[in-house]
Amino acid sequence: VTTHISSISNIFVHDGAIGLSPESDAKVRVISDSPSAILSLSRVLWETPTRAVSHDSCPLTVYTATSISTAVEDIIGLGAQGNNGFIAADIERSSLILCGKAFADINGTKLALTALSEPVIFARGGLPLSARLLVSCDSVVLLFAPENAIQSYSDLLVSADAGVVLSPQGVAPLFQTKKLGGINPYRIPSAVILATSDSSGTIPSISKLSPGQAAYHFLAGYQNGEFVPAYYAKGSSYIGVLDLAKTLLSKLKQYQVPTFLVNVDGGVENIT
Repeated sequence: VTTHISSISNIFVHDGAIGLSPESDAKVRVISDSPSAILSLSRVLWETPTRAVSHDSCPLTVYTATSISTAVEDIIGLGAQGNNGFIAADIERSSLILCGKAFADINGTKLALTALSEPVIFARGGLPLSARLLVSCDSVVLLFAPENAIQSYSDLLVSADAGVVLSPQGVAPLFQTKKLGGINPYRIPSAVILATSDSSGTIPSISKLSPGQAAYHFLAGYQNGEFVPAYYAKGSSYIGVLDLAKTLLSKLKQYQVPTFLVNVDGGVENIT
């Protein structure tokens, strides 16, 4: 891929970041043979100051090769499956490769970028979480909820993507979102909500949790009479689930954020 890009007369470059904190974000440089790919990824990554990527100790690099020869796809054995492009990650080199039309797969690109950025963010004191943000007036709420419980109040969310970074400076989405409407969500959360949809009668409409109870529910989950792990991304590539829960416990204690378990089975009014 790098050989292909180096042979192109016009190369396009864009610098951005995953996360909003200059202290704990992951800087990203995109190198592409296509302005369309650059435009697409510029809508995903947060803006970063000029030369921030060049001065960063461990930036991520994204190579997009939209016009690469189909012979490459044949060499790696994709065959017809590679007709729409493919995404490949090199974790050791902190690199992501998007070939063909793969740059148009925004969800797939975000998943790959999340996996690559986790080690950098975690090493810099940030905690990447599969959560969402609710912003109301001056309050920012960190919301954990399974996908089947999210759909009915998606219009209240800062971003439809489940992905935020919790750091000493505040909490913010991993990726750029246009739903902020000029509001700066980058502050310590006013509250943390673990939402579940339980009709068994076991979980009340709302209950306050201690940091230890919150970490337990984050790890185990509970829905309709069964323990269902639902508050973290399945197959997390870098941070073990138990370590994730322990770190969340530490953050909740450190920031003294009130935490609630909310049963949305009766509707979203319990959250709003």
